[in-house]
Amino acid sequence: MKEKAASFEEVMKKVRDLEAGGSLDLSSEEDLSIAIMNLISLEEHFYFTAEKTGKKEYFDMLDEVREMRKKLLAKMIDRKEGESWCIAKHLLAASMRLIEVGTKAQTDKKPEEAKEVFDYAYKLYSMFWAIRLKVIDADGLKEIAKKDEPWKLEDIVDKLVDCCGE
Repeated sequence: MKEKAASFEEVMKKVRDLEAGGSLDLSSEEDLSIAIMNLISLEEHFYFTAEKTGKKEYFDMLDEVREMRKKLLAKMIDRKEGESWCIAKHLLAASMRLIEVGTKAQTDKKPEEAKEVFDYAYKLYSMFWAIRLKVIDADGLKEIAKKDEPWKLEDIVDKLVDCCGE
């Protein structure tokens, strides 16, 4: 039998336990997660530029950026838990790309399309934080993604992650 999705109070208890151990600075980690998104994007751009120009030095820069991204992502995600490392990387990458797609739609005066894509980006970013904070397991992620009760996945970012909380 599947466990029900964690209540917001249960999640907050896990976060308080992390804070008590001195291992939680979500404002800095939010900045770091955005930096990692941009590093992933740089890897992609160096790849395409290398292919389009045929210049090997772009692959060298890709390698350098990739090493930075790996070191920084390791500060946030444990490599030992299943495929959480790759999942986290792809959640950040997809979120970043969807933000860019939404921004382009907004610029093209397509607000409904932009809103839909922005919402997808936010949900993916919230899934990243669910994995990062280990507040729910994979089954819990699936359950919360299906429904909004007892709390929405986006509540992780809305209520726990605040880049302005210095």
